Amino acid sequence: MTEPAYPHADLLRFAQALLEASGLAADRAGTVAEVLGEGDLLGHTTHGLALLPGYLNAIATGGMETRGEWEVVSDRGASVLWDGRRLPGPWLVARAIDLALERAGAHGTATIVIRRSHHIACLAAYLTRVTARGMVVVLQSSDPSVASVAPFGGTRAFITPNPIAAGFPTNGDPVLLDVSTSTTTNGLTGRLKNEGAVLPHPWLLDAAGQPTPDPAALFTDPPGTILPLGGLDSGHKGYALGLLVEALTAALSGFGRADPAEGWGAAVFLQVIDPAAFGGLDGFLRQTTWLADAARATPPAPGVDAVRLPGARGLALRRRQMVEGVTLYPSVMPALAPWSERLGVPAPGTVI
Repeated sequence: MTEPAYPHADLLRFAQALLEASGLAADRAGTVAEVLGEGDLLGHTTHGLALLPGYLNAIATGGMETRGEWEVVSDRGASVLWDGRRLPGPWLVARAIDLALERAGAHGTATIVIRRSHHIACLAAYLTRVTARGMVVVLQSSDPSVASVAPFGGTRAFITPNPIAAGFPTNGDPVLLDVSTSTTTNGLTGRLKNEGAVLPHPWLLDAAGQPTPDPAALFTDPPGTILPLGGLDSGHKGYALGLLVEALTAALSGFGRADPAEGWGAAVFLQVIDPAAFGGLDGFLRQTTWLADAARATPPAPGVDAVRLPGARGLALRRRQMVEGVTLYPSVMPALAPWSERLGVPAPGTVI
């Protein structure tokens, strides 16, 4: 059976109203709703509105701060450190992008690191805010209070999936990437466990260190672990990348795993680069467009329709869902129904 679709604007109004009814100011609620909605538009269904019940619970229990501003810990023009004070992550990152775009225009590049942010949702959801301005973006995140990924060769968790996202413009669609440095994510593993399903490959280790596709292995006592990107064969690469993310997020911020855990959150690394400060935007676009065209022109392997660029499928899905409505993962609206009733915010209707 085809899942129902919802008008994008109605979903955003619904999410914003729930957040406002929970005590978040309208501008902050609107930004959080927009970022979560963008995740679903791009097909990142574990990091779209599926996160909203957790955000609402964090507000209700005090895990997410709703009032006040971030603290500027350091500002040297092209490099900035904020203490996010556990304010809403999507709002913090959106404001950091605004500042980074301004500073990159002045300095050629800008790096903003945020410590003690709350969860920042889907990293891919932020990228076109920068690529649409003709600039390059690199965004990374870790959570110092959570551990689910084992080091290569190890059997106990020590870091999070630590995603790396980046985007750069071409003369057509931008190239957008958002990849975890682990074989899978906590969100997908938890979803499959709840559904009684299994992963497509043995991307986990059970508590005894044996590879398994069973997501329940991550929830035993002691728990199993997620393998680094590359798995048992070449996981040393994902392991190294995961460590790099830790260094650029938590370590640069001065607050991380060496400190007492504060609950679900994020340490964030954001860098924006203005090609105009280097070889010029025209030269940059000439090179990136050549790369994009050359990739798409490559003869496809057997069973492959055509070579795609990173982000192409998500952007195509986004365009279609903006017209036809957003198809949410089946568990999203049932999870939001108690909040809708509790906060007196009616759920949106589906596309007719």
